[in-house]
Amino acid sequence: MAKNKEASEKKSEDSMPKEGSGSILREPVELSGQPCPVCGTNNLTLREEDIEIPYFGAVSVFSMKCSNCEFRKSDVEILENRGPLRYTFEVTSEEDMKVRVIRSSSGTVKIPYVGSLEPGDFAEGFVTNIEGLLTKFKEVLQSIRDNEEENDENKEKAKSLIKKIDRTIWGRERMKIIIEDPTGNSAIISEKASVEKLKK
Repeated sequence: MAKNKEASEKKSEDSMPKEGSGSILREPVELSGQPCPVCGTNNLTLREEDIEIPYFGAVSVFSMKCSNCEFRKSDVEILENRGPLRYTFEVTSEEDMKVRVIRSSSGTVKIPYVGSLEPGDFAEGFVTNIEGLLTKFKEVLQSIRDNEEENDENKEKAKSLIKKIDRTIWGRERMKIIIEDPTGNSAIISEKASVEKLKK
């Protein structure tokens, strides 16, 4: 239901590494005064940094933000070539909320019976954890629930799925999360995660 709704991701700061998400390998490089692809003014700031994520490896984080029109986009790239991969992870406890998640703009995130985040021109890359990922889905569902133009059936479905996500965050319900990325730049960093080659 919550399919391809990237608007909430644009508002989130999860696209940048949070404190404790990894050690900085290279000091951030910023380039300001660049032309914005949306409004055309020279108010775009580009930022890039490399971080080391524990038990995983090095990741480059890219972002751009325009101070004029508020356009923003971010992406991540794993520095080691891993090839096309599918990660499957079943959330079974509150402790799983801490599991680190990397999603590039080419990655598809699926939660069966809940929705998906699709790749595309406006897709956001981010480094977060399972709780942060579930919160992204919850925000999309909340926007559906609160949208006056949505029909009552969709609003009721959204309310039900929000409760399901809350129960999962509290460790009271299981939930499967799947990430597929043909570039190999997405990952779920946990021994519990099942990893397999993604068929082209």
